[in-house]
Amino acid sequence: MTATSDTWPIASPADAIRARALLARYAADAGVPALERARLLAAVGARLRQGLDEGDTRLTLSAHPDGRLQIVVAGSEPWRHTVVCPSPTAGPLPSPADLDDARLAEALLAADEDAAAALAAVDETEELVRFHREELHQTNQGVLALHAELEAAALAQRELLDAERAARAEAESARRLLTFLANASAALNASLDHDDILRKLPELLVPEYARHVDIWLMDDERTPPGGRAAATVAAARTGRPQHAGPHPGELPGVDDLPASALFPDRSLLCLPLGARTVQGVLTLTAPGDRFEPDTTVMLLEVARRAGIALDNARRYEQHRDVAEALQRAQLTDLPSTADLALAARYLPATHGLNIGGDWYDAFPQPDGSVLAVIGDVTGHGLRAAVIMGQLRTALRAYAVEGNGPARILTLLHRMLRHQQPELYATCAIARFTPGEPGVVWAAAGHPPALTRGPGGEVRVLDVKPGIMLGVPVPFEYEEQSVELPAGSTLALYTDGLVERRSAGIDAGIDRLAQAMGALDAVDLEDLQSAADSLLKPMLYDSEHDDDICLLLCRTAGS
Repeated sequence: MTATSDTWPIASPADAIRARALLARYAADAGVPALERARLLAAVGARLRQGLDEGDTRLTLSAHPDGRLQIVVAGSEPWRHTVVCPSPTAGPLPSPADLDDARLAEALLAADEDAAAALAAVDETEELVRFHREELHQTNQGVLALHAELEAAALAQRELLDAERAARAEAESARRLLTFLANASAALNASLDHDDILRKLPELLVPEYARHVDIWLMDDERTPPGGRAAATVAAARTGRPQHAGPHPGELPGVDDLPASALFPDRSLLCLPLGARTVQGVLTLTAPGDRFEPDTTVMLLEVARRAGIALDNARRYEQHRDVAEALQRAQLTDLPSTADLALAARYLPATHGLNIGGDWYDAFPQPDGSVLAVIGDVTGHGLRAAVIMGQLRTALRAYAVEGNGPARILTLLHRMLRHQQPELYATCAIARFTPGEPGVVWAAAGHPPALTRGPGGEVRVLDVKPGIMLGVPVPFEYEEQSVELPAGSTLALYTDGLVERRSAGIDAGIDRLAQAMGALDAVDLEDLQSAADSLLKPMLYDSEHDDDICLLLCRTAGS
């Protein structure tokens, strides 16, 4: 089937109305939806009105078998439009001649109905659009609110992360400061040497916590107060920490002063040293622009502990000096006899408060014999020195009564048991009698004596010693006789000479025996030189934890 076509001339508004009405009826019969019909008729009417204004207009309708309806409005500018008809009509296209007045009116009313239906559809669509627009607005508001909540949550999370990082940094800083404080405290308290503590302070603090460290001791007259910063002098005078710098430090527990005239561009922290009284001032120069508050708190504690360490060292040194002075005061001059030469040495411990327990003594008895004594009181310090003096005095008193070495030790043992039940002592007594070629010996828990014969042979007196003096059991000591040829040397000593932490006492006794055997001719002629020659190889390490006594006794040659 071919398309059918018809052209209607449009010469007047009435022709335009008739053509529009016919087109409306045909489109309705062809099943074109009302809204689309309304749009089509409105467009055709506008083109027809424009054509009437121009003077010559024609309306051509072409119905195709596939349901397409083509509308062409001819004029100066032709207008074309195609509509798909769901129910194309089988009959011919309508003609304006077929449309009388009644049908025209009916067609116009139908067109109005179509317009009303189209407007209703438009209203419904607008209402639906308005509904969806409101929903979209609410959705947008929800999205904006959700976005704001997400931003707030992200901001809160960032703040929490920042707070956590700050807390971790503070915890790490506190841990680092506490670790340093513990290590510094251990280092300062590990020594009782005043100078050693003062030397350690700069080593601990520079360069991490101070650019420079200065320590001013109150009894040091080498640098007068006029050569010190005003904050240092103020700290010494008031006993309070002082800060001086270009800007106030506002540090906890520290007073602020103006910048130092000696160091106007530096931040100084002046900390008093001393546990009971101010012994000195520790002056620190800030490692950077200023001191941090947390670091300052740690430095205050370091200064406090350094002051305690210095005070302990000072008291220890005073105690040590008193004990050593008392010890030396009770070491008597050795007697001079024709038949017996004597030489003695006393050396205090090089470190530690291990002074006061060792002593030696030698004195003649009424019968002309000479007693050589060596002893060691357990414990150290002033108390040991006092007990040593009591034993020495009691020993001389018992000897004046004519008692022999064993009886003297027995009486000393009883005395110490009753008067000082918590202290013990070792002792060895040798009695040299003129005209007798030997020595009578008795010992109470003391290291064995050594002898060197005139030919250089050395032997250890393997005499089983009795128990230590003061042990809470009754005990009677026994004497033994040792034959000594003329020109022989007997060595009495305390355990500090032969005992070391790294080796047992037996190894030390062997070393002493070798040293005695190695004495040369000069040493054999001068007993004082022999004493020095024996000490030299025995103290090669120069450090010993205990004080040392050595007593050499040489019988006259034949």
